This record gives sequence, structure tokens and C-alpha cells, in this order.
Amino acid sequence: MGAALRRPAALLGGLLVVIHLVVAIAAPWIAPFAPTSLLDAPLEPPGATYWLGTDDLGRDAFSRLLWGGRVAMLVAFAAGAVAVLGGALLGLAAGYRRGGFDDVVMRLVEMKLAVPTILFVAIFVTGFGQSVPVLIVAVGIIQMMGVVRTSRAAGIVLMEQGYVRAAQLNGESGPVIILRELLPNVADLLAVEFALRASSALLLVSALSFLGLGISPPTPDWGLMVEDGMALLESEPALVLAPALCIATLVLGMNLAAEGLADALGLDAARGGGG
Repeated sequence: MGAALRRPAALLGGLLVVIHLVVAIAAPWIAPFAPTSLLDAPLEPPGATYWLGTDDLGRDAFSRLLWGGRVAMLVAFAAGAVAVLGGALLGLAAGYRRGGFDDVVMRLVEMKLAVPTILFVAIFVTGFGQSVPVLIVAVGIIQMMGVVRTSRAAGIVLMEQGYVRAAQLNGESGPVIILRELLPNVADLLAVEFALRASSALLLVSALSFLGLGISPPTPDWGLMVEDGMALLESEPALVLAPALCIATLVLGMNLAAEGLADALGLDAARGGGG
């Protein structure tokens, strides 16, 4: 980790993520208004009272921007955790068991990758409802596919190591070997994967919200804010540019931090982050 922080790009990325995280945590104390309050002042221009102006419903854009960061980071980090944990366990199990189980897992991964993301989310949301927990699970499953392939490849390599064979000879069960011997030895790889998957999840959730398949109104969300402000782009550009800038800087920070971490750990192959 120290080697990663000595890289300027990685340091910048980590700083951007920390700034967003601190602002998101402090949003309830620094936001001047509640994010869903109708202030009876629609389309007010930016000024001393409303720093970024108000939207067409009279909600303070700055307050919604701060609270939107909480939602964005919650969904991105939670979906990244679902993807990494689920994908690592499934991929390592496939690499350990091989044979028919491995074939079934990889065919399922290929089938999921063949389904367009928007179609998958639309089906998932239709079946389970449009809520933050459902969105976290759906995005986590989407991001999980790449983690399964990466961890499976790492698991196959680790199976040739002496300590794994020794554990097998000692009579340890498959789940114990996966959790005790394999999982700790791919922790570095999974740390990089988490940063990459969380970054991809943030972009995906923002795009889904823009298309009406993500966070439901009136919950503050950057993707929703961009979609709501598009009709007013010429007269009220701050309503679009501010949330778009937040999405861009947070994604950039995550990617730079992941790249610096991958370089420091000698995991160049992990930086592709393919889906």
C-alpha cells in the first residue's frame, strides 16, 4: 500500500476517493436543506442561498448533490463487495473442483455475459422491484462475472502449490481449503478487483438511473440529477454539470487508485477490469 501511495497518480486517485467519502459522510451536517424538500423556489439561479440553484421542483441542487454522493458510494461499494466476495468464492471453487462443476460455472458465466446489461437489469427490476437493495444485487451479479474468471485462473495456479497439496493430504475439506488456503492468497488481487468493480458499478448505476432503471425518485442520485437537468441544460447548466463532474471525479479516483495498487502489487494483468 505504501508503494502505491508513492505514485502521484495513485495518490491523486486516493485523495479524490477520500474527499468524496468524507463529503458523503458529512452530508447530513453540511447540506443546507433536506434533499427532497420542496422550497417553493423552482429554477432559482445559483446564489448565496442556493449555491447551485434549484431544480424545476424547487429542490436545492447543492443539497441533493451532497446526499447523492452517499447513495452513489453506498451502491458502488456494496455492489463491488457483492461482486468480489461472490465471484471470488465461486471462481476459487471452480478452480479447486474443476471437472463438471467448473464447466457448469463457466457456462453460466458465459450465458450471463451474452445477455445485454440493460436487459438483465430490466428483467431483475421487474421481478424483484426497483429499490436500492435490488439494484445492489443486480449490479453485483453483473460485476461478478469478471471476478469469477479472474479468481478461477488464480485458483488453478494456487492448486499446484505445496501448501494446498499438504492441506489435501491432511484431510481438510474443500470449503476449508478454499477459505483458509486459497482465499488469503488472492487477497491482493481481490483488493484491486474491488476498486475496479466499484468504479464500474458507479458508472453503471448512474447510467441506469439516467435511463429510469436505477435509483427511484425522489431519492437523490447523481444519475437522476443529470437526467432531470438535461431538459434545462441551456438555461441551468449547473444542474447537469455538477453531478456529472462528481461522477467523473469519483470514477477517475477509483481507477487511479486501483491502477496504483495493481502496479505496487505487481498485478498488471488485473488492471483490465473486463466485465
